[in-house]
Amino acid sequence: MLTRNTQNLNMYARTFLGEDAVTEIIFEKSVKGMTGISITDENLDSALSEIKPQFLRKEPPVLPELSELEVMRHFKELSDKNFCVESGFYPLGSCTMKYNPKVNEYLAALEGFTNLHPLQNDKDSQGALELMYNLQEALKTITGMDAITLQGSAGAHGELCGMMIVKHYFKTIGDTKRTKVIIPDSAHGTNPASASICGFEIVKVQSNSKGLVDIEHLKELFEQNKGEIAAIMMTNPNTLGLFEEDILTISKLAHGEGVLLYYDGANLNAIMGITNPKVMGFDIVHVNLHKTFSTPHGGGGPGSGPVGVVEKLKDYLPVPVIDKKDGEYFRNYNLKNTIGKIKEFQGNFGVLVKAYAYILMRGYTLKDASCDAVLNANYIKEKLKPYYDLPYDTTCMHEFVLSGDRQKADGVHTLEIAKRLIDYKFHPPTVYFPLIVSEAIMIEPTESENKKRLDDFIDAMIKIAKEVKENPQEVLSAPHCAPVKRVDETNAARHLDLRYKQ
Repeated sequence: MLTRNTQNLNMYARTFLGEDAVTEIIFEKSVKGMTGISITDENLDSALSEIKPQFLRKEPPVLPELSELEVMRHFKELSDKNFCVESGFYPLGSCTMKYNPKVNEYLAALEGFTNLHPLQNDKDSQGALELMYNLQEALKTITGMDAITLQGSAGAHGELCGMMIVKHYFKTIGDTKRTKVIIPDSAHGTNPASASICGFEIVKVQSNSKGLVDIEHLKELFEQNKGEIAAIMMTNPNTLGLFEEDILTISKLAHGEGVLLYYDGANLNAIMGITNPKVMGFDIVHVNLHKTFSTPHGGGGPGSGPVGVVEKLKDYLPVPVIDKKDGEYFRNYNLKNTIGKIKEFQGNFGVLVKAYAYILMRGYTLKDASCDAVLNANYIKEKLKPYYDLPYDTTCMHEFVLSGDRQKADGVHTLEIAKRLIDYKFHPPTVYFPLIVSEAIMIEPTESENKKRLDDFIDAMIKIAKEVKENPQEVLSAPHCAPVKRVDETNAARHLDLRYKQ
């Protein structure tokens, strides 16, 4: 899909990308005087007269004028050019692009949920409150935490909430010298971003030769920053897909220094029902409902990032949390040290319904989901390691990271490999992350895919590796079958054109 704001750009796109690559934006399809509605309410004029003049527009809004059919065709065309889990394998590392069961959508669309106003009183909202309470309880069981807030609207938002809790906790106990947060060099970029927004200084701990946190370096950092470290932010398994085997040592060291341990739940899909963050010694956890619990990622939203904490931090959660007393569910605002609100109302409620439905549907087989995700990742890894470099050749968890250095030596970079995969009808994996792996190719198959689909992906990756050797130009000029072929990515990034102008 390509949008533009000038005739020249549209002409450029058609000339260099091809006629089929360009979808006219909906304003370009507008026909003056065309309408997709017919208002026949004779009382409309009198109703409009009740609106105070200061709330009326002086000029009508600039909107496209099309029939309903043309609007539907427009968005169907865009949809056909999009790639989604339903259209093919989506091995986007660290994103857990599992299938979103459609029964979840049906349940979230039930009239009792969609027509409930968020300001409705507790007495008339018992069904929704019960659902949220039960979801809190389920997430407590899965994570081992003692209390949960459902307000977070994304993983990074959950991180921000967690770091706000860390900061407020140390302020409350009078330990204001703790202004630093330790983060591994393999961490998601949102970790240092979330901590920095809360005013913390970032201290980086190195990975060792096994791709895990270097314990000796961690000890050095504690010694060098004595009494100044507030928290350690970690993902386990880490972004290399490797389980931090020294996690109990790390948590013991952290707690011995008075430091809180924060769990980035991005990779929770690897350990459900097998272990949990509480067992590992974590104090704060965020969970990505739009990853682990199958709710759609939705093109940037809506997501959901609930946060769990241990007992000593439960009064620091955002308000309200959902509680139960004498058989009645209610919104509890009475938390002594709360950080306040981080999201209006109770978060993205529709997402909560979908996640709760998924948990009920899977029940105890949530563990099977994690086991299958781990099995799938190890299967692909073993099949591909003869053809691509594998920096950490060991049993992985739910994802793993290859390196394209072998192909780079033949003049083909990881980015070209990713683009070539599009021709084979697969979404490219995550590339160039984690940053500690050169020419990184990060693959996460999830539990959703069957062996046939995994084998097809493996075959495509092997064919591309052979093409690099035998016909590199075929890879360098890819994709050949996509609506948009090669684009000037640097120019596009530096000259963003994201809104329509007349």
